[in-house]
Amino acid sequence: MKSQIVIFFALVMLSACSDPTKLGITQQPTLADYQVGEKWVWKYKGVTTEGEVRSVGTDTKEIVKVDGILGMTIGSDTIPVSDIIKPEKSETPKYDWPLEVGKKWKYENNWTSQDGTTGNQSQDAEILSYQEETVEAGTFMAYTIKYTGKITNSRGYSANETEVWLYAPAVKNFIKLTQHQGDFLYVEELIEYSKPK
Repeated sequence: MKSQIVIFFALVMLSACSDPTKLGITQQPTLADYQVGEKWVWKYKGVTTEGEVRSVGTDTKEIVKVDGILGMTIGSDTIPVSDIIKPEKSETPKYDWPLEVGKKWKYENNWTSQDGTTGNQSQDAEILSYQEETVEAGTFMAYTIKYTGKITNSRGYSANETEVWLYAPAVKNFIKLTQHQGDFLYVEELIEYSKPK
């Protein structure tokens, strides 16, 4: 009987180890992880320290199939999922896969907005924890990733910036973003996640 209990315990431990997220290590999602009809809805709000609301609304993304290819709707655009999951060839990526508590890296991003303004973000990133986090859409195991640095643009804007992202492997996306940028606070939270049964 004792040997059966030991064998059972060993099997349970092996099965737990076969699921990397139980160990707090997560690989980047693959194309096979997405399915048509999968949907995410976030609410967002941006407010200055004086209480001026600069942005408020909802953002929806959904997996669709167009001409036999899986795509994700983002606003009025549909981006192939294969482009979204393509490994980022950068020494300074947004997410440094695989995700694991304690991991640190540098994130840098150069961008151009629709009005032609160019800008740069330079941040130090660190994964602080992997634990249950609750948002309006539910409770999920999530990584807390903190980014600290600076943002500048070609119009002379410069501000210190801190972002905290909660990334949940089960939904292959972030479930909450809290961003402090100078005198501006922006919060985005997942309020709905669904996929076909």
